[in-house]
Amino acid sequence: MNKHLFRTMKTFSFIAFTLTASGSYAAGSLGPITAKDTVYQILTDRFYDGAPTNNIPAGSPSQIFDGTGSDMKLYQGGDFKGIVAQIPYLKNMGITAVWISAPYANRDETIIDHQTDGSQVIWSSYHGYHVSNYYRTNSHFGTMQDFSDMVEALHANGIKVVIDFVSNHTSRWQNPTNGNTPENGRLYEPDRDANNHFVFDAGGDPVDLNNDGSSDNLIADPNGTLNPDWFHRKGDRGSDSSRFGYRYRDLGSLADFTQELPAVAQYLEEAAIFWKGKGIDGYRHDATLHMNPAFAKGFRDAIDSAPGGAVTHFGEFFIGKPDPKYAEYTSFPTRTNINNLDFEFFRTMTNVFANGSEDMNTLANFYQYTANDYRYENQTVTFIDNHDVPRFLRINSDHRSLDVALATSLVSRGVPNIYYGTEQYVNGHDASENGGRVFLQVDKPFSQTTAAYKIIQKLSALRQENDALAYGLTNVLYSTADVLVLSRKFYDKEVVVAINRSPFNAYTVPDLATSLPTGSYADKLAGELSGDSATVISAGTGQKIASFQLSQQEVNVWSYNADLGTAPHIGDMVSVAGRAGNEVTILGTGLDGAVQVYFDTVQAQVNSNSGTEINVTVPGMAGGEKIVTVKKAGVTSNNFSFNLLSDDQNQMIFHVQKSTALGQKVYLVGSIPELGSWDPAKAVDAFHNPDPVEWYNWFLPVSVPKATSFEYKYILKDDQGNVIWEGGANRTATSSADAAGVVDLPQTYFQ
Repeated sequence: MNKHLFRTMKTFSFIAFTLTASGSYAAGSLGPITAKDTVYQILTDRFYDGAPTNNIPAGSPSQIFDGTGSDMKLYQGGDFKGIVAQIPYLKNMGITAVWISAPYANRDETIIDHQTDGSQVIWSSYHGYHVSNYYRTNSHFGTMQDFSDMVEALHANGIKVVIDFVSNHTSRWQNPTNGNTPENGRLYEPDRDANNHFVFDAGGDPVDLNNDGSSDNLIADPNGTLNPDWFHRKGDRGSDSSRFGYRYRDLGSLADFTQELPAVAQYLEEAAIFWKGKGIDGYRHDATLHMNPAFAKGFRDAIDSAPGGAVTHFGEFFIGKPDPKYAEYTSFPTRTNINNLDFEFFRTMTNVFANGSEDMNTLANFYQYTANDYRYENQTVTFIDNHDVPRFLRINSDHRSLDVALATSLVSRGVPNIYYGTEQYVNGHDASENGGRVFLQVDKPFSQTTAAYKIIQKLSALRQENDALAYGLTNVLYSTADVLVLSRKFYDKEVVVAINRSPFNAYTVPDLATSLPTGSYADKLAGELSGDSATVISAGTGQKIASFQLSQQEVNVWSYNADLGTAPHIGDMVSVAGRAGNEVTILGTGLDGAVQVYFDTVQAQVNSNSGTEINVTVPGMAGGEKIVTVKKAGVTSNNFSFNLLSDDQNQMIFHVQKSTALGQKVYLVGSIPELGSWDPAKAVDAFHNPDPVEWYNWFLPVSVPKATSFEYKYILKDDQGNVIWEGGANRTATSSADAAGVVDLPQTYFQ
C-alpha cells in the first residue's frame, strides 16, 4: 500500500473512532456473559417479524425476500423489534443472554449460483456473514435506533446481548459457480465531514452528507483498485487442510481480510469498538479457525481495553471428532484469549444422544479429558445444535432423547447455549445447516408449555441459584453404556445428576459414595423427566446415595446449595487476560465488604464489589502469568490464574529458512512472556511453510507488545517434543510503536 494512503487512512480511522466513541462506551451494559448465564442463539431474520415495513427496505431487491418460511435461502422478516416482542417468552424461559446475528449492513443484492443445467439459484445474506458496512445496521433488521431500543429493552429485563462479529472476511468476491468471475466482496463506510468524522443522524444512522445519493463510500475492493491488498485473494481453500490454508485462503470464496496489514487490523478493531459503544455485553467471533491468531489476540485486547472494561468473547473454531486440529482448537483460547464454542462437546453429545455411535462412558471420559485439555473449561460455550450443523431432531426424531440431551447440556460445565426453536422441537426442513434455520414465527408456536421449554426454565434457574453448575468441577460418580451419574461441586455447593439415555431399558444404580450431607433431595426438574427424590445416608465415616432406580430416559437433578459464609471464593474471571489498566471482573462468593485483590503480591484497585463479583483494575507490573487472590478479614481466597500482557499487542512477522526432517516444525521463543520467556513448551505457534517448491521458507505473524525491544531464537520441535535450538547469539527485534502496527522482518537463516 502507498505510504501516504496508509497514513491518511490511519488518521481517518482514529478520528472516526473519536466521534463514534463519544460518551460512555458500555452505558447500560449488564456486564460479561458468564457460566451463570443461559444463552439463547437467535438468527435475527428467522425469529419474529416485529416490523413488516422493513421486510423489503428501500433499494433492496424484492427477489431476496420470502416471508413464508418456505425458501430458506431468502430473508423471512425477523428483526430487532421482533426480538423485543418476544422478550416475555425469553425471560420466562430463564434466558439471561441472547446471541443475535451480526447487526450491521450486509451485501444486499441477489447472490446467484449457476447450476450445471443452466438454471440459477438465488441466495441472500440473511445470516449476517457478508459484511458490507460495519457502521450501519442491516436495514432488513431495522435502524440503529431500533437496535438501541432492543438492547435497552433486553437489558431492562435482565438479558445480556452478544452480537455475531465477522472480522475474517466480507462477502463473496468471486463466483465459484461461474468460473470464479468477479462478484463483490466490497467494504463500505459512511460519509465523513470536513474533519473526517463519520456522520450520523440523531438516531445513529449514516447520512448522505455530500448529496451523491448514497451514504455508503467504498473503502476496499478485492476486485478493484481501491485497497485490494486489504484481502489475501488466494482463492478457495479447497482440499488444503494446512493451517496456512485455513488462515490465508478463502472460506467459501468470501473475501479474506489481510489481518496482518496495519490499516486492516486498525479498521477492524475500531469497528468492533464502535459496537461496544452501543452497550453490548459480548462478541461471538465468526470463523476463528480461519483467523490469524496474532491478530485475534490483539483484536480482543483492543476491545477489552476500550472504555467499559472486559466483555465476553467466544468464537467458532469448527472441528470434527476426531480431528487433527484438536490441539490447535484447545490451545486457541490460551493463545488469543477468545473462548471456543465447544465443538468437542457438540460432537460427543451428538454421538451419545443423537446417533448413538458412542455411549455414556464416552461422555464420562469427555468430562475428564477436557478438564485437562481446556485451560478454563467453565468458560467454553456448549451446545447440542446450532446454525452451522444439522438440528438434533433431524438426526434423532425422538423428542425425549432431545429432552435428555438438553438437560445434560444445561448441567454440564461451560456456558449453555440454546439454539432458537430447540425448545419447540424444531427439526428443520432438511439435514443441512441452512435447512435448520427455520422461520420460527411460521414454523412453530411460541409455546411455554413444552417439556423442553420447562427444562430450560428450571435448570437455568438452578444455574443462577447454585454456583456448583457455574463454577464447579465435574466428578463422574458412576457410568455404564447407558447411565451416567456426575457431580458438579464448588466447595460445599454441589449438584448431582443421574441420567439414563436408554429409551428401552431401566437400570438399578448401586449405592454411591457422596459428599452430600445426609437427607432427602428433591428432583429440581420436578419430575419433568420422570425424576424422583434421592436419599443420602451415613456410610461409615462418610455418606452415600442409597441405591435407586432409573427408568427409561429418566434424568434426576439433586441440589445442595450450601452457605459458604463470608470468606472469599473465586469461581471465575472475565477476562482471564489483559494489560495493566484494564478493568476485569472477578466472580464468586463472599466478595462483598472490605476486600483486597492481589495479582501475585501487587494490590489492585477495586472499583466496585458485591457479594458475587468484584470489578478491579489490573495493576502495573511485569507481564506474564499472575496468581489472583482476594483477601478479606484475614482470609485469602483460592488462586486464579491471569495472563498479564506486557502492553498493547500488535504484530511482528518472522521469516526464516530451514530444511527440516519429517515431523519437525519451526517455532520461536524469546525473552518476553508473549514469546514464552525462553520456554519451548510455551512457544506460541508452529510456523507456516505454504510453498510446495520452496518448502523450507517458514513464516509466522506473532502477537507482541508495542514499542518493545526483545531477544529471540528459532527452534525446531518434533512430534515427540524434542527441541533443537539454533546456534549463535540471541537475535533482537523491536516492535512497532503503533497500536495496530506490524513489523515485517526480512527473511533470515536458521543458525
